[in-house]
Amino acid sequence: MLLDVGSTKEPLHIEIDQRCVMKRLKRRIFSGAVCEQIVYNVGENTVKIKESKPRVRFATEEEREKHRTEISRRRHYRNFQANFGPTSIYSTLTFDDEHEVHTFEEARRLRNNYFDRLRRACPDAVIFIYMGRGKSTHRIHFHMVSEGVPKEVIEGKWQDGRIIRMDYLREHNFVNGQDRGQDYWGLANYLFNHWTSEQGGHRWKQSRNARKPDAETPTEAKRNYSTEKPPKPPKGYVLVDAQETQYGYLYFRYVAMPEKYSKIRKKKKE
Repeated sequence: MLLDVGSTKEPLHIEIDQRCVMKRLKRRIFSGAVCEQIVYNVGENTVKIKESKPRVRFATEEEREKHRTEISRRRHYRNFQANFGPTSIYSTLTFDDEHEVHTFEEARRLRNNYFDRLRRACPDAVIFIYMGRGKSTHRIHFHMVSEGVPKEVIEGKWQDGRIIRMDYLREHNFVNGQDRGQDYWGLANYLFNHWTSEQGGHRWKQSRNARKPDAETPTEAKRNYSTEKPPKPPKGYVLVDAQETQYGYLYFRYVAMPEKYSKIRKKKKE
């Protein structure tokens, strides 16, 4: 859906067909410990609510491309949240002088070989790998987030250099002093932004067994919501972000606190 994009505070450059802005819908998307709620407009006569989307017009092709990038950013964030938590490991893998690569074509081949070695060793693991260049060294390196791969396997299967970091994801992430629990928005965006046009291809490589976020069917909004009057959070969740986007819809993000989220997950398993 075109409404699945990141929020921004930039001036409104998008024109929305006012003849179609007659019905207000809301939709919840659960990804791990995070719930996103989006409130948006569709045409009054819209019948297939599940497939509904805002009619957005773009002034330039650059705006259209930016919109697509933000859709990809939001999709990546949700996939990240749905698969990783405090038991997941964030690694940074570097090449030594003997194995240094100078093109992303070479790096992609080595990345895929390493990915395959990990999958053979841990068939049920979930793995996301990203390529990038160091800002000061300009050397190519990899970042990886994995669930179900022991540290000794991560290190033992890397044959092309040194692993300079292997850390578990935090259970508590603080933003401006607020505990946002297992919301990995900052890390997910940092990794998403590692891609450059020089790399080509996809922004990241992920295992096919990765879980998908749980998107509920949209329902009609009965209240007039705003950033000051957000929808009620799901039980056990707290509001951490509320914005009116340049694309003409409202975006709200809620996070389950770690102790509450543990109880929710336990109850679901039962």
